[in-house]
Amino acid sequence: MIEATTDPGRWASWRSAERRRLIAERLAMPAGERRRGADRIGATLDRIVGDASDLIVAVYWPIRGEPDLRGWIDSIRARGARCALPVVVAPGVPLVFRRWDAGARLQPGIWNIPVPADGDRVTPHLVIAPVVGYDVAGYRLGYGGGYYDRTLAAAAPRPRAIGVGYARSALPSIDPQPHDIPMDAIVTDGGVVPLSHQLSHFWSGTRNP
Repeated sequence: MIEATTDPGRWASWRSAERRRLIAERLAMPAGERRRGADRIGATLDRIVGDASDLIVAVYWPIRGEPDLRGWIDSIRARGARCALPVVVAPGVPLVFRRWDAGARLQPGIWNIPVPADGDRVTPHLVIAPVVGYDVAGYRLGYGGGYYDRTLAAAAPRPRAIGVGYARSALPSIDPQPHDIPMDAIVTDGGVVPLSHQLSHFWSGTRNP
């Protein structure tokens, strides 16, 4: 963590260095450890989410050692959830989410991350966002594009958002800036991270955006 500063170059440089370090550590994890971690994250998500029927859940396609939750995604589909993947439509604008059914055709999106080729645009109740790093205030360190922050800030009503990653990616603080949007919960392979703004009831007033 750096000292509080108004110099954008300073915090941006610190975040870039931390991002490189955390991604390298994640990629160095043995595949079996990552797989077991993803299984534990999925089990914890089940406890938080509860009844998945008719829930629209924005998930992600795993890259660069992120927890691979595709098994969990299949399980919530089987319980009635509808899933979607984020799509970057242009730099500097919010993401859109397109429905992603099992077996649906995918095509390369920005950075060659697969996105639905034909899925309808949907509005999620819940966004599952991968983290590179996180802090106890619920802020996530991502890849630096600001897409999730921009998307959550623009959403009305705002969906619930859960950041997912590995416990080893914890930071004392990401030194949040005015544009940063905290997650409603952070889930790691170690369980639910106690946050300074922990919700007493995850779905209170938000199940039907």
